[in-house]
Amino acid sequence: MSWLQIVINTTKDNAERSEDCLFTSGAQTVTLTDAADQPILEPGPDETPIWNTVILTGLFSADNNEHALLEVINRCLDDTDFTLTTEILKDQNWTRAWMENFHAMQFGKRLWVCPLHIEPPAADAINLRLDPGLAFGTGTHPTTSLCLRWLDKNIEGQKTLLDYGCGSGILAIAACMLGIERAEGVDIDPQALTATSDNAETNDVQQRIKTFLPEDYDERFSDMQYDIVVANILSGPLAELAPMLAGHTRTGGNIVLSGILKEQAGSVLKTYSAFFEMDDPVLEDDWVLLHGIKKQR
Repeated sequence: MSWLQIVINTTKDNAERSEDCLFTSGAQTVTLTDAADQPILEPGPDETPIWNTVILTGLFSADNNEHALLEVINRCLDDTDFTLTTEILKDQNWTRAWMENFHAMQFGKRLWVCPLHIEPPAADAINLRLDPGLAFGTGTHPTTSLCLRWLDKNIEGQKTLLDYGCGSGILAIAACMLGIERAEGVDIDPQALTATSDNAETNDVQQRIKTFLPEDYDERFSDMQYDIVVANILSGPLAELAPMLAGHTRTGGNIVLSGILKEQAGSVLKTYSAFFEMDDPVLEDDWVLLHGIKKQR
């Protein structure tokens, strides 16, 4: 079906009211973005941050009467500061539309990540196939790229891996294809666990990867230790999870951390140095990967 897109540009004080107005007018979805393109990477505790100027985009069925909808929205927001634009969007599969920009990518010497809709460019390489419709992480972000390159370079004889914050499962799947015999993937989002399981099956490693919500994992594997623990999440959660992730890393084992901006690296290094002999940060764009070896107690 085609869609009527209504875009409201307003201030943060009017964002919630504008969102409610779009939904009560029949919007199927509403997304909020920053009009000034200023990212908020990590909110503080108990904060729900929002930008000073906000763009709200509502999608309505094109069957709606555009003139009537605009009248309703204008009445709803008539005492606020806002601008409003509309556009008819032609029918397409939005999840699939960006596949044209997802190409095969090489990470290190052995590993390629390839979308399902193209043939791998190196048939004799380790080719990890992903369905973009199921992927929370495809390797295109520097943090994922850093982790994939580390796995390609350093997996040699290790047997077990924990992927904490697994998303699409790309790191656990790559690890198994590179030689890891057993991996657990943990994520707070049930959809991520589904994506991991489906992507693992696509790559024929489903027997070696099990997925869990954090509470289920903690209940079953509280004493489990791994050769490699990888966590590609934000620096705040990494700091909070340091004792737990260290506890799941065997003595002499590897911790691999990303999702960290270069200006945050010093703080994370300090936290993890209590448990690991940490290497210097590895940088890609504004992001870093941190690696350490678990100390003997």
